[in-house]
Amino acid sequence: MQTIKITAIRKTEYPDLMQEYENPITHACDIMVGQTYLVKDCQKPDGLCDSAWQTLLPFVEELSQGGGNFFDGWMKNPYSAMLSCNDGFRPVSFLVEVVDDKKTTNH
Repeated sequence: MQTIKITAIRKTEYPDLMQEYENPITHACDIMVGQTYLVKDCQKPDGLCDSAWQTLLPFVEELSQGGGNFFDGWMKNPYSAMLSCNDGFRPVSFLVEVVDDKKTTNH
């Protein structure tokens, strides 16, 4: 299995949507831009929230098994995917990519 790197690329918030639709919460997402996680054997890395992991997992599984080229050439690097967690109030965009000498991870 290939090792997969997950990098938090961008994090945003939609205060207007939060105010209109979200119940007040005391703790939100802890992920910081630039934070990285290494995934081995498709095991959820410590510190990655369950919601983000559920979104990323199908792509992590495919890449770790040597697949890629999602959606017929969507990404410049066919062994990667740019995905966002499913939090509609404060989405985080993640770059998911293979870390292996045999696969290119240059963008």
